[in-house]
Amino acid sequence: MKHNLKITFILLGMFLITQFIGVYVVNYYSSVKVIQGNVEEVASPDLPFGLETPKLEATGEFNWALTSIIFSFMIAVFLLLFLTKLNAEFFIKLWFFFVIVIALGIFFNTIIPDVKYKVLYLLAISLPLSFIKIYKRDFFVHNTTELFVYPGIASVFVPLLNIYTIIVLLIIISIYDIWAVWHSGIMQKMAKYQINKLNIFSGFFIPYASKKVKEKLKTMKSNAKSFRLKKGIKVNVAILGGGDVVFPIITAGVMLKTLGLFSALLVVVGATIGLGYLFFFAEKKKFYPAMPFISAGIFAGILVSYLVIFLFR
Repeated sequence: MKHNLKITFILLGMFLITQFIGVYVVNYYSSVKVIQGNVEEVASPDLPFGLETPKLEATGEFNWALTSIIFSFMIAVFLLLFLTKLNAEFFIKLWFFFVIVIALGIFFNTIIPDVKYKVLYLLAISLPLSFIKIYKRDFFVHNTTELFVYPGIASVFVPLLNIYTIIVLLIIISIYDIWAVWHSGIMQKMAKYQINKLNIFSGFFIPYASKKVKEKLKTMKSNAKSFRLKKGIKVNVAILGGGDVVFPIITAGVMLKTLGLFSALLVVVGATIGLGYLFFFAEKKKFYPAMPFISAGIFAGILVSYLVIFLFR
């Protein structure tokens, strides 16, 4: 098992909660609803901060959107690596800060009633939370805001994808994840740089101590005057990258507008089972690409959705 049972269930629980929040947020902004088996266009709220998502209909438009997303992803990765080489912590943190402000604003827009100058209320909540998250190391704020950040990000991408393009995107991302973790090691380097240099991490981040370390700390605490953490004290860290969280939400959103809520929930269940399989069978102190396992669970959920429709239509 990658982590102890308690930490494993905490990570899986946060992952699952974020998926459910994601389905809610995506549905809130969706202009396409599946009503009694029929896909219908409905009026939907706009994204905050003047953001607009184009409404795509033709296959060619979705294919072009997929190409744009892939190139944007590549540019973002290269830009992040470039800034990392330059040790440009200020610009990387500023980049993360603005993305989080927008993502949190998109989420909070779904639960704050429509009032005059609503955008000011969104900023009044999102700005301080983002500041604490990026510039003040607070694990509670970090992990709590992660629950809302990825649903906000997903709601921007769901309208740009259909069932075929999201499958292609998941395959590409899974292959990239395998290469980045098992071959190039880029993913480990980026994670270590974020944690050690930036004091932030784009994903769930849970530090915890092993039983031996806890016993050692108890012994040290028995003499309060001499108690202090030493270099020999090692703390384990359980992490789950943001990409591993957001892509299942995007897929669930695509299924939501394609086949309905039941299919979206099957994707969530499949993704959670895939991630759970990785956590329970992975070895300690080894890095694994999570997306291949999560994607396998997602594909199983999609397959079950179509089988159920075929059998009961």
